[in-house]
Amino acid sequence: MRVEDILREKGRDVFTVAEDITVLSALEVMKEKRIGAVLVTNKSGAICGVLSERDVVRGLPEQGASILKKSVGSLMTRDVISCQTGDTIVKIMTLMTESRIRHLPVINHDKLEGLISIGDVVKYRIKEAENEADALRNYITT
Repeated sequence: MRVEDILREKGRDVFTVAEDITVLSALEVMKEKRIGAVLVTNKSGAICGVLSERDVVRGLPEQGASILKKSVGSLMTRDVISCQTGDTIVKIMTLMTESRIRHLPVINHDKLEGLISIGDVVKYRIKEAENEADALRNYITT
C-alpha cells in the first residue's frame, strides 16, 4: 500500500515540457497524452514547476484567451510538492487533500521516478477494497 505499488501498476512514464513553450503547446501535449498535468523543466532540465488543467482554468478569467500564447513558466505552479516511492497511500491522500493538489511527482534521491494523480490513488484504493472484500467472502465461505 505504497506509492511504489501504484507506479508498478501504472508505469513510470512522465511527460515534461520546457518552461519557455506556450501554454497552448503544453495543452496539446496534455491532450495527446490524455493527462491532466505536465512537469515543467528549466533550461538545465531540472523540475521547476507543474502545469495542470486547473492552472489554466484559474488563469482564464484574469487573462482571457491571451493566456494560451504566454509561456508555461508564467502560469505554472512553482512550489512543487513531491512524494517518495516508500510513502503510504494514506500519507499521499492526506498530502493531496491538505495541499489541494491532484498530481505528485515521485522523487527518490533527486531522481524522478514517476508522477501519480488523485485518479491513480482512487483507482488503487478501489482495487484494494475489492480485494479485501473478496478475501473476506472467501474466508467466510471456507
